[in-house]
Amino acid sequence: MRKAAIYYKEEKAGVLSETNDGEYVFEYDEHYVRAFPEQFITFTMPVNDKPYVSNRLFPFFEGLIPEGWLLDIASKNWKINRNDRMGLLLACCRNCIGAVSVIPIPQHDGE
Repeated sequence: MRKAAIYYKEEKAGVLSETNDGEYVFEYDEHYVRAFPEQFITFTMPVNDKPYVSNRLFPFFEGLIPEGWLLDIASKNWKINRNDRMGLLLACCRNCIGAVSVIPIPQHDGE
């Protein structure tokens, strides 16, 4: 399972996970839900205490991944398949333009 902490500005907004079954789960952080109930990361995912689940990477996160020649460079330099959307998100989106950052959470053996 691969995971990333999702930050909005300087606040940890939640965690995005890719399960071993290929599902994607985004869950807002409990503190974030209480402190910033109106500060959603995208209109399609309002702040909520229930997880969002999808069989595809959520469009908002998909939109953070580079396109065109930047995608080619990222894919070649990090040796990541262009279809590995979570891998590209983890590798390329730590310092995105805008308020959202994607910080990989290291995997431990057995996860």
